[in-house]
Amino acid sequence: MITLLMGGFAACNSDQDVFGPDADTPSGPSHPSNPSTPVSYYRPKTSESKATFDQVYQYMPAPGQFINELKTGGFNSTHTTQEAANLYAKERLDKGIWVSLGGFGGYIVLGFDHSIDNTGGYDFAIVGNSFNNSSEPGIVWVMQDENGDGLPNDTWYELRGSETGKETTIQNYAVTYYRPETVQSPVKWTDSEGASGEIDYLKAYHNQDYYYPLWVESDTYTLVGTRLEPKNYDQSGKGTYWVLPTFDWGYVDNFSSIDRPTEKSVDNRFRISDAMDQNGNAVSLAYIDFVKVQTAINSKSGWLGEVSTEVVGFYDCSMK
Repeated sequence: MITLLMGGFAACNSDQDVFGPDADTPSGPSHPSNPSTPVSYYRPKTSESKATFDQVYQYMPAPGQFINELKTGGFNSTHTTQEAANLYAKERLDKGIWVSLGGFGGYIVLGFDHSIDNTGGYDFAIVGNSFNNSSEPGIVWVMQDENGDGLPNDTWYELRGSETGKETTIQNYAVTYYRPETVQSPVKWTDSEGASGEIDYLKAYHNQDYYYPLWVESDTYTLVGTRLEPKNYDQSGKGTYWVLPTFDWGYVDNFSSIDRPTEKSVDNRFRISDAMDQNGNAVSLAYIDFVKVQTAINSKSGWLGEVSTEVVGFYDCSMK
C-alpha cells in the first residue's frame, strides 16, 4: 500500500525553523520587506521571472471520472509513470487547460521560478473552473524551500479558509482507494472515520478502463489531508439537478464572492499570511516557493460524479 501523507512530499517538523536551515549554513539575500533579517534561500524576481508557475513536481489525483480519460481528460497510453503524469499536468496547465485532481485527497504540487513574497494581502492566485452553484473546493498548502535543494521536501503549511476550526472540518482525514478487479467498475474506498463507499463509474459519459491512476503500481493507496463538510445536494429531488454551493473564502475552484478578483473571473486569491501549522497556529512566512492544491470534499453528485477540484493556472499576484 502507498500512503501519501499531506500530499506525499513533505515530512512535517514543527520544530524546524520556517525561515531556513541551520544558522551555520551560508545565507543568501535578505528578504526585501525585512532587510535586517537574512533569509537563506530567498530567490528574488529577475527580469526573466515568469508570473505563472514554472514546474510541476508531483501530480497525484484520487480516482475520478477524468483520470486516464482519453478525450476531454487528455490522457493517452504513455501516462503510466509518475514522471509522465507530471509532464501531462504541466503541458495542460501551460496551455490553460484544466487538470482534474479526482476525488478527496487528490493533489498537485508545483513551484515558481522565484520566491513569492508575503505582502500581507493577496499574494498568489489559482485559476479553477467553478461557476455559480458549481464549486468543488480544494485546500491550498504552501512551503518554503528551507533546505535550499530546490525540491518540495520541507514543511507544508495549510492556508486558513472559512471552514477552518469548524466541528465539521476534519484534519488528517485519510481515504484509502482500492484498484478495481474488473474494467469499467467503481473504485471502492474506506476512510479514517470508519466509512466506506465508491467512486461511481459513469458509463454514459466515459469509457476508459479504470478511474484508478495507471501510474500507481500498488493495488491500494491512501491520501491524507483536510476534509470539508460536503454541501452538495439534489435540488430537483429526482437526481436531475445537483447544486454544489459556494464556500465563503480560502479555497480553489470555489465561486467565492470574497477572494475572486472580479465577478466574472474563476481565479481565487490567497494570502501567505493565512498559513498555519498542523495545530492551527499562525505561521509567519516571509515568502514561499511551492504550492499544493488538494481536493477537500469526499462526496458525489449523482450523474455529475465525484466532487473533484480542477485547476487551470497559478500566478504571482504581484506580477499579473
